[in-house]
Amino acid sequence: MIHDKTPLPDLKDWRFSIDVENIAWAIFDREGESVNSLGRRPLEELDAIVAKTEELARDGAVKGLVLMSGKDNFIAGADIREFEEFDTEEKVKEVLSPPLELLDRIEKLRVPVVAAIHGYCLGGGLELVLACDWRIADREEGTRLGFPEVKLGIFPGLNGTIRSIRQAGPLNAMTAMLTAKFYRPTAARAIGLVDQLVPTHHGLRWAARKAVLKKRHSKGAGWLQRMMQMSPIRGYLAGQMRKKTKAKVREDHYPAPFRLIDLFEQYGGDLKEMKSEETEAFAPLMVSDTSRNLRRVFKLSEMLKAEAPKQEKGMDAFRPLRVHVIGAGTMGADIAAWCVVSGMQASLQDLSEEQLEKGLARGQKLFKKRLRSKRDQDAAKARLVADPHGKHLPRADVVIEAIVEKLDVKQSLFKDIEEKLKPGAVLATNTSSLKLEDIAEGLKDPGRLIGLHFFNPVPQLPLVEVVRGEQSREDEVRKACLFVTAINKMPLIVRSVPGFLVNRVLAPYMMESVAQFESGQPREKIDQAAEKFGMPMGPLELMDMVGLDICDHVGKTLGLAPEGENTLSRLVKEGKLGKKTGEGFYVWKDGKPLREEAEYEPEELDRLAAELIKPLLDEAERARDDHVVESGDLVDAGVIFGTGFAPFRGGPLHYRETQNAQDSAVAA
Repeated sequence: MIHDKTPLPDLKDWRFSIDVENIAWAIFDREGESVNSLGRRPLEELDAIVAKTEELARDGAVKGLVLMSGKDNFIAGADIREFEEFDTEEKVKEVLSPPLELLDRIEKLRVPVVAAIHGYCLGGGLELVLACDWRIADREEGTRLGFPEVKLGIFPGLNGTIRSIRQAGPLNAMTAMLTAKFYRPTAARAIGLVDQLVPTHHGLRWAARKAVLKKRHSKGAGWLQRMMQMSPIRGYLAGQMRKKTKAKVREDHYPAPFRLIDLFEQYGGDLKEMKSEETEAFAPLMVSDTSRNLRRVFKLSEMLKAEAPKQEKGMDAFRPLRVHVIGAGTMGADIAAWCVVSGMQASLQDLSEEQLEKGLARGQKLFKKRLRSKRDQDAAKARLVADPHGKHLPRADVVIEAIVEKLDVKQSLFKDIEEKLKPGAVLATNTSSLKLEDIAEGLKDPGRLIGLHFFNPVPQLPLVEVVRGEQSREDEVRKACLFVTAINKMPLIVRSVPGFLVNRVLAPYMMESVAQFESGQPREKIDQAAEKFGMPMGPLELMDMVGLDICDHVGKTLGLAPEGENTLSRLVKEGKLGKKTGEGFYVWKDGKPLREEAEYEPEELDRLAAELIKPLLDEAERARDDHVVESGDLVDAGVIFGTGFAPFRGGPLHYRETQNAQDSAVAA
């Protein structure tokens, strides 16, 4: 029989060809997109490719099919822009049916199907390659595999649950899905998600060709891993998984990981049954408020990342490689060390030799925690330089001041260093309470000064407020955003107003917690109420973490501190500043607050939480109306990523709008 081996004519997102050795190649290069994601059209086109391959394979006209990417990433997951169409469980099941059938057909093709992976292979992309016979990944730094779905309030829904268990075993697969961890290629190979590694992406095509010709087929998990699917062991594993998950998140806030554990515990002994039950458990999660709100949070994060300019004039030349930080206290040292972790060189300046030594020691602790190999740790150590006299300042691309919050001291410093800066270098202050316009007074070029307000702890909090003073030039603001994204943080452009955005919105919440404490509410009850609402920690514990002196200063600066003597000012006067002194609202031991055991009625905690959160919501609305940032969405983004405001609620403004809509519906 003669077959038509010409490429499929109407493909927009894939390129399909058959080479002289009768190997079919499907190259995913989604039209008009910088990143490959699986949406309706790419899946429909892949269906056509698989149908063509099936036709040719029946008579031996092709020896195998290779899936590759034409971009720097493989497949970053499903196209979540299309998720909003899924408004009912039945709609979810209807939409899932064709891709589920497609992956089954890929799995059953009579010729080998090989996935050649370079870049991100996440979520639905990983589910697709798990349906292939053989998976090859390169060892390049940008290649990662993982299941991030729980961060969107769901779990893998294209039968990735059963295929990952089949390939990696239940312990490895469930860990990958429950933690949303991104695996490096070597680690992915070690647990069974990948079958073969090549050094660079240049070797992928040749390796895929050999895999097809040798009819490679993955053996899947070994017998020891498969034993864990047996009933008694499976129940024990599920119990341990549930226990670890409860230690991290509340089931009423984030149900997806718990439903995944339930699915495994009930059906993990029979993967065929688990396959059909996966969709039944997945559909309600997809249409839940939690998933909708977490998808909103993902979009907000993408919005923040877009703050950095892409192709604006004059920006292409700015490549921040060297950072000079003045002030080796906790914030300054952590900023410098984080820049080093992000691949830059950082010099740290301080008048105190002792403070410099402490700063370098903090950096080395971070390197050990964040960098895997001793070689990487040693290289990072060499890139963090003590610079007491500021010799590296003239070479720096970014200069950040992080000294004491005193206006005259900052003004004097900036006047002194202005002449020493190289042309084009970003000049920034990490002030949390002073006006940029005041700090810039006396500078020959005040338009150069911008704010870079980091949050403590720097390694953990992803947001940096890029502060635009009335005098700040727009190109300096945009260069600062480029720097923030270069160190893997999210930039939020804010006006130079007291408290900027995050402290302005957070301070009323913290001051309300002080007022509640003074009114007789137990500290444990206050913090439990906030945690039940969804905050990462209670406000009193948070204040102890930040430092009560700093909280008191911010409260007074914003005019929110209670009149006269109060608990906060008294603790500060007594030198009880929180975690850093060992005592504040709590006594701290081994880095943890000592709490009294106490349980309260859920209704009581809900009422108290509403009282605590109300000032935060009110101030978020005022910040939006005062245009501290450009939109209400950016208010929500800043408060979520700067304070940890319950992500599953979608942000303070979104939460209030949702609550108002629900109240109106009840009243009607």
